[in-house]
Amino acid sequence: MTAPAATPHRAFSLARVFAIASNTLLELVRLKVFYFLLLFALLGIGSSVITAEMRFQEQFKVLQDVSLGAMSIFTWLLAVLATAMLLPKDIEERTLYTILAKPVPRFEYLLGKLLGVFALLAVALALMVAMFVVVLYTQQQTALADNLRGMAPGPELDAAQQEVRASFFQASLVPGILIIYVKAAVCATLTLLLSTFATSSIFTIIVSVVIYIIGHVQPIAREYWLATKGAGALTKVFLALIALLIPDMKAFDLLSDLHPGEVIAQMLFWQTAGLGALYVTIYFLVGYFIFAGKEL
Repeated sequence: MTAPAATPHRAFSLARVFAIASNTLLELVRLKVFYFLLLFALLGIGSSVITAEMRFQEQFKVLQDVSLGAMSIFTWLLAVLATAMLLPKDIEERTLYTILAKPVPRFEYLLGKLLGVFALLAVALALMVAMFVVVLYTQQQTALADNLRGMAPGPELDAAQQEVRASFFQASLVPGILIIYVKAAVCATLTLLLSTFATSSIFTIIVSVVIYIIGHVQPIAREYWLATKGAGALTKVFLALIALLIPDMKAFDLLSDLHPGEVIAQMLFWQTAGLGALYVTIYFLVGYFIFAGKEL
């Protein structure tokens, strides 16, 4: 009697991952929630034009705070809502079974889904940055025109115009905006991990929101714990485990206290980006192992 043929080994395929990521991106772009949240974010950035009566330096500070705040909140919401619906939607529509019935390992399926969300976040953040630049440019041109109308030609006018031009979109904001993306990627990966064992999308969203809130409170709680319990070895190990399970969201808010003209230290940027990459890797691998052992 001939022994059954062994199942051929399926090598990792970037083409399959890219195909799944592309389809995921197209599916997410069609969701009405994406357009609603994007409109909300763009309106939040555009609403900063109400600062027209302020001095230009104050306008830029308010515009920066409103715009970057809208970017951070929107990308987080989009990461959670979009990711929480991926697996339940595929299971409900039985798309998941069709994909896995083909020579597509679960690792590639999960990775493709996550990369599709990452692509969506990149598109959304790029659109918001573009709107930020447009609104800032409009404010700048208005300020330049006001200076021309209100000041006589001379060194004082030249200095005022130079100050306005120097306040345009600065390269120092780019690292902070990239960290906003990293923060959203961490939230998306954590949400994907939760969805591998959650019973519903609502449960996944609620838990993700709770973890997000705890992540912002964590630094305060950590400082209080160290002040009351001391900085012993056991305390440090315990706090490290908590930080591993629940990411410190405040660590990714590099632009919250940044004033116009200030620059994020290169070392701080790479440390924060590396921390985000570590979280993404750990959460994805844990989610994969749970998903790999799940009966579908």
